[in-house]
Amino acid sequence: MKLQPDRIDLPTLSGYGPGWLGVGPEKITHSLILGSRGQRMDWNCRRFDELTPAHFELLAALDTELVIFGSGQRLRFPPTPWLQALIGRRIGLETMDTGAACRTYNILAGEGRSVVAALLLEQPS
Repeated sequence: MKLQPDRIDLPTLSGYGPGWLGVGPEKITHSLILGSRGQRMDWNCRRFDELTPAHFELLAALDTELVIFGSGQRLRFPPTPWLQALIGRRIGLETMDTGAACRTYNILAGEGRSVVAALLLEQPS
């Protein structure tokens, strides 16, 4: 699916599909963290079952008010103990499948919100 950003001056997701994300003209094939304040980094996880509390501690260290967690092709919720770092910093977390997370991130970033998308792109084991 191709997405069109509302604002050009911030990082947005231009598309997504099975095993890929579009950031502008670039096609990404691994899990990614993308923030409305310019944050962008690889997220070192290939499958949901590889996630640990350390993955969410990394998110808590970013300067944001909300994390949109794209849990892969289907909706899965991280266990509450993994979220302690986010809770401690009073950072909200919304969980949805990765496609929905892409769309939601673009809407919130376009509204000027301080938001980070943590997008899991699952690779076969």
